Amino acid sequence: MNPRQFSRSHMLAELRSGEPFDVLVIGGGITGVGVALDAAARGLRTALVERDDFASGTSSKSSKMVHGGLRYLQNGDVRLVYEALRERRRLMQNAPHLVDVLPFMIPIMTKDSVVSKKIARALGSAMWMYDFTGGWRIGKFHKRVNAKQAAEHFPTTNLDKLSSGYLYYDAGADDARLVVTLARTAAQRGAVLANRCGVVGVTTDAGGQTNGVVVEADGDQFPVGARVVVNAAGVWADDVRALDEGANPDSIRPAKGVHLTIPWEKVRNDIAVIIPVRSDKRSLFLVPWGPQADGSYSHCYVGTTDTDHDGGLDDHQTTAVDIDYVLTALNDALETTITLADVTGVWSGLRPLVKANAGDEPMGKTADLSRQHQVAVSDSGVVRVSGGKLTTYRKMAEDTVEIAMQQLGRRRRASRKQSTKRLKLIGARGHRSTQPGTQVGHLARRYGSLAAEVKALIAFEPALGEPIAPGHQYVLAEVVYAARHEMATTLSDVLERRTRLHIFDREAALTAAPRVAALMATELHWDMAETEHQLDNYRQLCAAEEAAARDQLAAHITD
Repeated sequence: MNPRQFSRSHMLAELRSGEPFDVLVIGGGITGVGVALDAAARGLRTALVERDDFASGTSSKSSKMVHGGLRYLQNGDVRLVYEALRERRRLMQNAPHLVDVLPFMIPIMTKDSVVSKKIARALGSAMWMYDFTGGWRIGKFHKRVNAKQAAEHFPTTNLDKLSSGYLYYDAGADDARLVVTLARTAAQRGAVLANRCGVVGVTTDAGGQTNGVVVEADGDQFPVGARVVVNAAGVWADDVRALDEGANPDSIRPAKGVHLTIPWEKVRNDIAVIIPVRSDKRSLFLVPWGPQADGSYSHCYVGTTDTDHDGGLDDHQTTAVDIDYVLTALNDALETTITLADVTGVWSGLRPLVKANAGDEPMGKTADLSRQHQVAVSDSGVVRVSGGKLTTYRKMAEDTVEIAMQQLGRRRRASRKQSTKRLKLIGARGHRSTQPGTQVGHLARRYGSLAAEVKALIAFEPALGEPIAPGHQYVLAEVVYAARHEMATTLSDVLERRTRLHIFDREAALTAAPRVAALMATELHWDMAETEHQLDNYRQLCAAEEAAARDQLAAHITD
């Protein structure tokens, strides 16, 4: 296999070859692709299989932040914050085209606020701790701003109650774009990765030790041998454990996180703002999104909730109760009023939090559970990585592969040359920062130096330089590029993850869907029936999102 060819057909052929792998990873989220990259960087023959699409689970539905987590420091989890801030710095160095500095402000109000002047003094101490724990690595320290300065950053808040604010710095990234870039970087290192290739069984040798898996792709089942199998399936980790251990251990406590997207002009914050939730003393992030050339933004998003999810892992729609919770907190922080009619996009994800004791009934708030990751080995030798957070994916992967190396009887620690600490992701080398809000800037922020490949498509066919949807920066060339080079196989892959049009503006994505499907049909050789099938699936997805909110709203009003 050509290690640079990120082609599903080539990858599946490699999986079918019968040659066993050193390491096979189950799960194509941020943790799984991180493990695949780490293993491949050490020279291990590596494979990864994903039941759906890369980042289709939690890893495309996060708050899109690469951060230490100020609240974790306030909860006393200093080790996690230190580790996350160190990994934040590494990711900014290794993927400067994907990770940007993101300033945050905590407004301090004179009255009727969760964040009072008394609490503000305690926050000041926490800010210094955050800086000294590793926040300074971003090159800036926090600072106190007066009411006028705070109002300039958040002009739609209750200005008559605004006393001052704290400004500090973290980073942000498009989570799904990061996952795909990691996957392609792993492939460059020789890893074999395939989406829409689900595990249906775990195989063992005569001694009861795992020696591979049985996968299903395109309706066909076949075995894939591996000396070590890694379970990196996130919230679905227990389902994989059931295949290995014979029973579901009930060790994961899924926590639902919901975000809403609204037009930026409704709020006009030029930096991320932390807003309090009066009802439960939590806080939400209000983040500007889609930078424009004039310094404004196209949208902003607000979230996230943190509640137990007791339904199916594949069914966690955003409900009217979720929307009401977020909008109530947002409107408490604004002089203006945001309504459901203003919401252009929603997304709901499940955090794979680890229970203190497997099988126990949920106790306490999910927000209080640790975000530290755990690595363990089953009796049959399957290595399992659970928990964690997006920012620390590299360290999670490193810890996991060290255990896999031990299983293989090899030296655990990676050499300096093999380590991912300084490994540049594809697109990082040769990347130069450009003006946001322009087509050049938009492509550079998504592809880095590989933007030249997207521009080449436009040069060959200028019509591909047109926007996918009016008012949005994604261009048609990105659809073609996703199908050719990023293993996008469905319409939802492109509209939800390779671009983020669906969560920016669902109505715009629905309108654009036929044109996007036509381009994909040409690239992937869909006939008319398959093209209609893809459109029907996407329309059903959108209808399900709308119905969840509508039906829950009716029940909410009745109650």
